[in-house]
Amino acid sequence: MFPTTVGRAGACRQRDAVRELGRHRVRTAISSGEFSSPWPGVLVDPVHAAEPLTVVTAAWLASGSGAVIAGPTAAFLHGCGAASPTPVHVMVPYEVRKRRRTGIVVHNGMALVADQVLVHGMPVLNLERAVTDVLCTCRPPHALAVLDEALAALDSAAAREALRARIRNRLRERPDPRGTRIGARLVDLATGRAESPAESWLLWRIVDLGFPVPEVNYCVCTIDGVPIYRLDLSWPGLRIALEYNGYSAHAGRVEQDEARTADLERRGWIVIPVTSEDLGNMWRVMTELHEAFLARGMNLRERTTGALRARRHRERRVS
Repeated sequence: MFPTTVGRAGACRQRDAVRELGRHRVRTAISSGEFSSPWPGVLVDPVHAAEPLTVVTAAWLASGSGAVIAGPTAAFLHGCGAASPTPVHVMVPYEVRKRRRTGIVVHNGMALVADQVLVHGMPVLNLERAVTDVLCTCRPPHALAVLDEALAALDSAAAREALRARIRNRLRERPDPRGTRIGARLVDLATGRAESPAESWLLWRIVDLGFPVPEVNYCVCTIDGVPIYRLDLSWPGLRIALEYNGYSAHAGRVEQDEARTADLERRGWIVIPVTSEDLGNMWRVMTELHEAFLARGMNLRERTTGALRARRHRERRVS
């Protein structure tokens, strides 16, 4: 049986297991597969080996004293499901030499004690520090989704604005200026109203292509002011809408979606559907959206073409 008295979340230090069970018992358990050892000096219960919390805990134990869970992994532990817990990101003081391990990304950083909180018994960078780091280091659409989730978890507009203000301040004071400009742009773009990471990704794609910033989850109301529809992304003044039809939320709803779109069109809206496949190649959406703006008397061709050219240039540099 896995030594739960010295372990947590299905992981423990091997020396602690030896102290409780004895060296021979631990060796036998490892050789038989009863215990697994993803990193030297750390044991994991195979039953829980694929669970994110177990992997994160094992990686933290393997990183040694002074390590703090950081970046996307910290954001995940704070409840941001758009952030990936793996590879596990940890941060250590600058005076500690980085130790490279497969599946663990080690960063050096400052103010680790002041910015850490305990989550599941582990030291984790607090939410605003973790989100700030994500904004500066992760791909913009994923970073925006993380910030949207962090804002959505707060129960008032005042709390959301307070978090936004603290993150802006951290961006200004960040010792490493890399990524701070795009991070500030993402802070301005996030609303906390996206209902899925994919909607945040779509918002970034649209703005990155040079289109005006849309309204997120705008309510279409009857003449009496009764809400009847909520649009994912829209430009209400022009009655143009983008509707993201994700599989999980829209499976088996083809007829309902078509009826909804038809009703919106009767009300004067131009509705452009977006699927998960479109997030990988936005050409169709960009073309139809440009045509919609043309139909409303706005020519954005130079703006969108320039933005697309710049985006392709960035993607070539990354690849």
